[in-house]
Amino acid sequence: MTEALLTYRGTVYPWHCDHVGHMNVMWYVGKFDEASWQLFNAIGLSATYLREAQRGMAAVDQQISYMQELHAGAVVCVRSRVLEIKERSIRFEHEMFDETSGALAARTTLKAVHLDAVARKSVPFADAVVAKARGALVTAPAAG
Repeated sequence: MTEALLTYRGTVYPWHCDHVGHMNVMWYVGKFDEASWQLFNAIGLSATYLREAQRGMAAVDQQISYMQELHAGAVVCVRSRVLEIKERSIRFEHEMFDETSGALAARTTLKAVHLDAVARKSVPFADAVVAKARGALVTAPAAG
């Protein structure tokens, strides 16, 4: 199994917290989104490539599980894995950890489609992207 890639590291700020004192779901999604772009960059879907090739990525499915609340001051990281690569889509997973305790705070699985940014239609990934993504594939789901 390929090791998960560190794709995000940050802190929970007070303004990330809602009226009951824990990080609001919108911030989990935002941190996972930043991790997605780091993962895409690692497999060759950099901002430069996407602009120059007139390509894009679109999330078409996302599932999130929350395991532990995070509060202001928590230092967090996200580790990411490619679960599946197909001709035009990729499925991947992010896990967010509280770095102080090591506890798994949340997990999300996403499916994204590779797009022609002009035609707004799905298109195959470049061979180099598929090769990098296959190199990052995991053979079993992360322990939870």
